[in-house]
Amino acid sequence: MKATEILKHEHQVILMVLEAARREARSIEATGRFDAERVGQFVEFFRHFADRCHHAKEEGHLFVWMSQRGFSVEDGPIAVMLHEHDEGRRHVAAIAEALAASGEQAAATIRDHLAAYAELLEQHIHKEDNVLYVMADQVLTEQDQRELAETFERIEAEEMGEGVHERYHQLAHALAEA
Repeated sequence: MKATEILKHEHQVILMVLEAARREARSIEATGRFDAERVGQFVEFFRHFADRCHHAKEEGHLFVWMSQRGFSVEDGPIAVMLHEHDEGRRHVAAIAEALAASGEQAAATIRDHLAAYAELLEQHIHKEDNVLYVMADQVLTEQDQRELAETFERIEAEEMGEGVHERYHQLAHALAEA
């Protein structure tokens, strides 16, 4: 499997959770309340799977390889993706901070940032799948793709830990089905 295909598969898992986050935001809108445990699970998934696993593969490896093949990281598509990763981190941090509080303001903050994060990442994923990864597939050789895929596997085993990737897949399904 090509490295870009691995990333696209991870996008499908993230999209499942983003739809659940949208539902959670609508529920908070309707009730004015939030389930701290459930919202905490969203934060955990976004921080660990979407960011520490998925975005780390892009930022630390795919984007580096693409820059070695002539893509700028200061402007253009990679710069936009990096900016959006940072923007997403700010939304997740705001959600996590609001979790420590209670009341209407905390609920409104969580609702707004869950919805904004879902919107941002859905558009972001669309751009990566349909523009950036297409560009990557054009400049990366089959050997590059294999080496990147092997690196991704190493990241999952060594940096994330054995079985952690699968645990986040299970959490994604649990969040999506609730």
